[in-house]
Amino acid sequence: MAKLSQGPSGLPEPPMAAVVASMQERLDRLPARLSHQREFLSTYRRTTMAVGEAITRSCFEDPGWVERWDIAFADLYLNALDAELGGGEKVPRPWRLAFAASSGLPPLRHVLLGINAHINYDLPQALLAVISNDDFSDPATMERRRRDHEGIDKVLSSRVAAEDSQLAVPGGRTVLDRVLTPLNRLGSKRFLREARQKVWHNALELQKARIEGPHAYAVRLAELELLSAAKIADLLQPGQVLLRLAVAGFGVSLPPPDSRVEPDPIPEAPF
Repeated sequence: MAKLSQGPSGLPEPPMAAVVASMQERLDRLPARLSHQREFLSTYRRTTMAVGEAITRSCFEDPGWVERWDIAFADLYLNALDAELGGGEKVPRPWRLAFAASSGLPPLRHVLLGINAHINYDLPQALLAVISNDDFSDPATMERRRRDHEGIDKVLSSRVAAEDSQLAVPGGRTVLDRVLTPLNRLGSKRFLREARQKVWHNALELQKARIEGPHAYAVRLAELELLSAAKIADLLQPGQVLLRLAVAGFGVSLPPPDSRVEPDPIPEAPF
């Protein structure tokens, strides 16, 4: 969990600033075996700063709620990273596979692996952490939460060009890559929006399971974990991955409980 750190005055930093500081602290002590995680963590840190700035500017209907949600969201990632740094026990499968990915993959692929684990698997859980059962039963409250959830898209879209430039490796882009840059950026905006729509659906499905009880919730969360881990195969296919995701989609969707089937086990990917 992100811990409150002290600012220059000696007083505790604001919560969002403390989260950003926690991310920087992990960046500073990443071991060599996880150096490839620097790309995702740096991207996430910059995005978190942008969300914090949007909260300060009151870009959301309920800035206080968005702040609590973003902190809960960040904690899920930081907890997974800390578990990996501590020996790898109890690391959710989507994160375990992302952390174990080859350091030889392009930076974009590492960022996509992190986005998959964090948005497809972590984000529905973060929503449930800050939306109570009473809130779920209040249509007006849920509509506000949904609009603020969608409002994050504007922040993410505003970061696409800058993050694309950050990930560009000097001399590492072909002429085709450079020609496709505008389409790739549009594709990124599209698949991020599509993924967040599926996140909302998955949060509603998890809420139904939460009402049923701990066992039902654990079953559905395990199913989401498996779906998110399986998505990694799509992210590692060769070719123009951003354009492919814009067409095929990035998110995963929990099926209705009565239509669930047990999927075959996913072999550990040797990447």
